[in-house]
Amino acid sequence: MKNHISATIITFNEQNRVEACIDSLAGVADEIIVVDACSSDATVEICRRRGCRVVTRRMHGYGAQRQFATSLATHSYVLAIDADECLSPALSAEIIKLKEVGFKHRGYCFPRLNFFCGEPVRHSGWYPDVQVRLFDKRYANWNLREVAERVIFHDQVRPCRLSGDLLHYRCDTIEEYVATQRRHAALSGQRLAEQSKGARLPHPLLAATKAFLKNYIADGAFMDGPQGRAIARETFKSTYLAHQIARRLIDLKKADSSK
Repeated sequence: MKNHISATIITFNEQNRVEACIDSLAGVADEIIVVDACSSDATVEICRRRGCRVVTRRMHGYGAQRQFATSLATHSYVLAIDADECLSPALSAEIIKLKEVGFKHRGYCFPRLNFFCGEPVRHSGWYPDVQVRLFDKRYANWNLREVAERVIFHDQVRPCRLSGDLLHYRCDTIEEYVATQRRHAALSGQRLAEQSKGARLPHPLLAATKAFLKNYIADGAFMDGPQGRAIARETFKSTYLAHQIARRLIDLKKADSSK
C-alpha cells in the first residue's frame, strides 16, 4: 500500500532488547515481521505479544536472513532494523513525515550511533556509520554475505540521507562484544579464504597490526577513551583470528587437491 512501511527484525535470543526496538517503531511501521533464528529464550513470545508476525528460520548468514525477511514484507517500502537497534525520536519523526508527504526516493540512509557498554562512540570508525535501511524492495535487495551485508540497488540509485540517528546498542559488557567479534571473525575467515582463490594471504600479525593502527589512529579510536582502546584491541584480535582461519582453510584445500 502507498506510503506504508513493513519493518523487518532478525533475532536470536534478544529478549532483553527486542521490546525497546519494537517500541521505537510505533507510528512508523504498519507491520512488523520478525525472522527468529531458533531462539531459546523468550524472544518469540515477546514479539508475538507485541503484535509482530514471527517466522522461525535457522541462520544461513546475515545477508540471506535479511533478504528472507524482506521477501515476507507486505508493503513495498521496507525498514530493516536489528533487535539491538532503536529509532531515535528524531529519526522516527523524519520517517513519519516521509509517510505523510510520500516517498520520493527508492532508498534512504541515515547515520547509526553505536553504543559500547552503554556509552556512545563517536569515533573509532563507528560514527556516522551510515546505513541504508529504508528502501523500496522492488528496486533493491540484500547481498548474501554472511557478515557486513548491505542493500544493493538494481540501478544507479543514490539513497537520500536523513539526519536522525539509528541507535545501536552493540553490547552491554566487553565479554559480549568479544564473543560477537569471535563469531564474526570465523565468518570473515571463511570469506577471506574463498576470495583469495588460493593465493597466500598476509601474515595474520601483519594484517592485525595494520587493522589496529587504522582503527586506533586513522579512525580516531584514541579519542574514545577506554571504549576506543577496547575496540581497537578487539579489532586487532579479530583480524588476527580471521586471517589465521583463512590461511588454515587455504592450506587444507591445497592439501586435499594434492592428494
